[in-house]
Amino acid sequence: MVPSPPTASDGARARVFSGIQPSGVLHLGNLLGATLRWTEVQHQADAIFCVVDLHALTVPRPPGEIGQATLDMATDVLASGLDPEQCIFFVQSTVPQHAELAWVMQTVTAFGELSRMTQFKEKRDRAEAGDGFISAGLFTYPALMAADILLYDTTEVPVGDDQGQHVELTRDAANRFNSRYGDTFVIPQATLPLAGARVMDLQAPTNKMSKSTDTDAGIIYLSDTPAAITKKFKRAVTDSETEVRYDRAAKPGVSNLLSILGAATGRTPAAAAEGIERYGDLKVATAEAVVELLAPIQARAAELRDDPAEVRRQLARGTERATEQAADVMDRVWDRLGTLRA
Repeated sequence: MVPSPPTASDGARARVFSGIQPSGVLHLGNLLGATLRWTEVQHQADAIFCVVDLHALTVPRPPGEIGQATLDMATDVLASGLDPEQCIFFVQSTVPQHAELAWVMQTVTAFGELSRMTQFKEKRDRAEAGDGFISAGLFTYPALMAADILLYDTTEVPVGDDQGQHVELTRDAANRFNSRYGDTFVIPQATLPLAGARVMDLQAPTNKMSKSTDTDAGIIYLSDTPAAITKKFKRAVTDSETEVRYDRAAKPGVSNLLSILGAATGRTPAAAAEGIERYGDLKVATAEAVVELLAPIQARAAELRDDPAEVRRQLARGTERATEQAADVMDRVWDRLGTLRA
């Protein structure tokens, strides 16, 4: 009989998992919403992080594009401060148990649950507006996301505020499996960063900062020069009022700048507003904080891009460590299911 999953106890070290899609160059939304949070968590918990290249397959791409984008993203993540000696960092597709458990999770996830996923609806609409092709993987990818999380006996999932729905689905699927087949999965919970959980587009502050937009004017990339960053912030959309205060509903543009400034300087958005009376001053302060934040990361990214073999070596080591843990959990799954695989 395969042992049961570990149980939470007072003072126990948290087990954290999070992934990032290989969209190529890291942008400010990725950095403030995910990777800088990772660099903190790696010292506070047993942390497992990966580039989720299997999720990127839901949208058709030319051969080789995902591989290069994965290497680029891994480079930027490492440059942002992730230390493979302090955490496990790998590429999703190099650990086959992710795809293996994804199928099992599909069998305990309801069609209705998947159809209610907000991100599926958004991505479906974009696909329909494009070539009209909507892959089945686009619909079922939350089951793969659940597998990503559950493979490592995860207790906490640091996510942006638009991903909480997926963690809830993961919890529901895990509880359903445990109820049917016996104690198998640890039930995770979502955790949110203090600030910058959802960085919005500088030109469309009601929309999430994303490479899927039609223009780069509202996106800050890790590869942007200080001059380009300053220019984009100076052109950021605010509103017709003059008061600098944090109010997402009434002042989305100003609130976005305060959220970015707060996240870049380790403060809450409300605290970041203190002492700033004009929108122009807010834009300048935010640009300066972001330029200062990105400078050492950009320097390290340049070094790593000159040595891609080192990035691959670190990812390979992460694959070995992740596979060891994932294999143990999959053995537990097959044992509970009672298949001949057990």
